Order: sequence, then structure tokens, then C-alpha cells
Amino acid sequence: MLWLLIIILIVVIVFLFLTVRIVPQTEEYVVEFLGRYHTTWKAGIHVLIPFVERIAARASFKEQCADFEPQSVITKDNVTISVDTVVYFKIFDAKLFAYGAENPLFALENLSATTLRNLIGEITLDEALTSRDTINAKLKTILDEATDPWGINVSRVELKNIEPPAEIKNAMEKQMKAEREKREALLQAEAHQESVIKKADGDAKALVLAANAQRDAEIAKAEGRAEAIRKIYEAEAQGLEKLKAAQVDKGVLSLKALEALKDLGNGQATKIIVPSDITKSVSDLNIVAEMLGTDSLKTETPKLQDYKE
Repeated sequence: MLWLLIIILIVVIVFLFLTVRIVPQTEEYVVEFLGRYHTTWKAGIHVLIPFVERIAARASFKEQCADFEPQSVITKDNVTISVDTVVYFKIFDAKLFAYGAENPLFALENLSATTLRNLIGEITLDEALTSRDTINAKLKTILDEATDPWGINVSRVELKNIEPPAEIKNAMEKQMKAEREKREALLQAEAHQESVIKKADGDAKALVLAANAQRDAEIAKAEGRAEAIRKIYEAEAQGLEKLKAAQVDKGVLSLKALEALKDLGNGQATKIIVPSDITKSVSDLNIVAEMLGTDSLKTETPKLQDYKE
């Protein structure tokens, strides 16, 4: 009896092992009944009928990354380059993934290689090196449309690496070096030009400041001279006004004239012209002196002949 219970228990355990299936959260199982598609199991516990039903395929709905082997591609200008492609995809239908293609991942790899050859063959090497985003976008669109019947959604495609031939690579490095040297020379020339311009600008400003300073000095000197002349004329005018106010008579004026004549006589001039009014004043003074009984001034009327050269 004990052996019978043990046998029944073993049979039950084997039956449960063969029939009970637990589907994870991120997966789906495609189940066939007698070789035909029957249903798709979602996440949870399911019972499989032994020998009648079987799990045909398991599909993961996580985003997956396929890193394909580098492909040799010929560009439009007949340069052979090696391109390494990375494809990010996600399964959106387990049934299509199970029955759409014999080996979906292998089909995706070959489709990516052929599409990449077509795209690179239409552009030059320089365009391939500088237009990665454009190539990625075109490749992603083509692969996404082509893999819809396989239940695959291509979310992103990246050109991981583009490797040109060694001789082309060396030529590119020399070209980049020449470009860097050219930019360096241009920067040095621009710096020298800017330095010269700033120096010339500084010299011009210095000359302008010096000219302004000299102009201000000349203006100040001219204003000083004008002020001096004005004060002289004001003093002379005030002197005349005072003489006029003091009612100076003709005799005083004649004496002043004689004093001026004396000063002229003491000068270094070789020829002196004496006005007639001065001689008349001298004569009048002699007459006055005789009438007063004083000594004559003994001043003869100066004549033009007395002042010889």
C-alpha cells in the first residue's frame, strides 16, 4: 500500500512538472495544439496538456540590442570601408515573431547589412563620415517597415564605427594636420593685425590729445595777451579820464611834450622829426620866462638840420 502511494505521488509530481507552466512578466508563450497555433499565454500560471499541446516560441518584450559583425561597404567614390552597426529592437507581437520568419534575428542582421550597403553606396566617404545621423534615420525607417510582419519594432539604429582603409586614414590625418596648421597661422596673423591696429589707434589718440593740449595752451596764451592789452588800454583810458577831470592846461601838456622830446633825443635813432607844435610850445615857454624875469630856458627851437644822421 505504501509503495502504491509513493508511485501515485511520483506520477502526480511528473504530471505537474509536465503540465504546469509559469510565464514571467515580460514574456509571452506561443502555444500550439496538435501542431497548429492555439493561443498565446500572458504572464501567470498556465496548464499545458501533455502530448497534445506544446510551446512553439517564447517572446521577450524587453528592448533588445543586436550588435552585428562589421560589414565591408563600398562608397560612391569607390572607397571600401568597414561599418559596424548596432540595432535596438523590441518584439510587439509574439505570434508574428514565431511565424513571421524562420530566424528573425538572423533575418534582421542580413537585412541591416544589405540596406546599409545600399545607403552607403549612394554617398561619398566624406558624406558617410559626416552624415551619420541621416544614415541612422534612413536605416531605422527601412528596417522598421521591413520587420513589421515579423512582430519586431526597430526603435533605433546606430553606426557604431566607420573604419576607412589605412592609406585613406593616413591621408585624412595629414589633411587634418594641415588644416590645424592653417588655422594656427590665420590666428597668429589675426592677432598681429589686431595688435598693429590697436597700436596705431593708440598713437592716433596720443597725437589728438597732444594737439588738443597745444591748442588749449595757445588759446590760454592768446587770452592772456588779450587780457593784458585790454588792461593796458583800460589803464590809459583811466589816465586820460583823470587828466581830463583835473583840467590840465596847455602849459603842462607842452612840458610833457618836451619831456617826451628829451627821451627821444636820448635814443639811438639817427633821424628825429620834431612836430611843429612842440617848437611853438618851446618858444612860448621862453617868452613866459622873460616876462617873469627868470633865466631863459635857453632852449633853442630845434630844427630839422640839428638832427643829423
